[in-house]
Amino acid sequence: MTFCSHTDNLILLNIMKENEKLKSIARANILKALSHPSRLFIVDKLNNKPYCVSKLAEMIGIDSSTTSKHLSILKNSGIIEGEKKGTTVYYSLRCKCIMEFIGCIEDVIKMNLERDSKYLRGTHIS
Repeated sequence: MTFCSHTDNLILLNIMKENEKLKSIARANILKALSHPSRLFIVDKLNNKPYCVSKLAEMIGIDSSTTSKHLSILKNSGIIEGEKKGTTVYYSLRCKCIMEFIGCIEDVIKMNLERDSKYLRGTHIS
């Protein structure tokens, strides 16, 4: 496909912008799915091994229906998957690389703590 005219280039530019927009929306949906402490806890636990709803609910300290809602959000975003064994569904991470992202978040938290600590000690460096 060859684009020759200025109009063709503008159309291509708009298509690229739309693709970037869709990519940003998809990223935001995944980040939104992770934006609750209980869901982050679930992801962290599922990094080690699969769990069922009742065990996760017990670990979090909330009821099973609320845990199921959290699992549904994570599953719909593609972060986790469920596998039925008998009458029980066991959830696991679909893509373990999500933990690298969470590790990056931990690094930002540490850097923020260091920055805030320096500020509180009066050795603030911009």
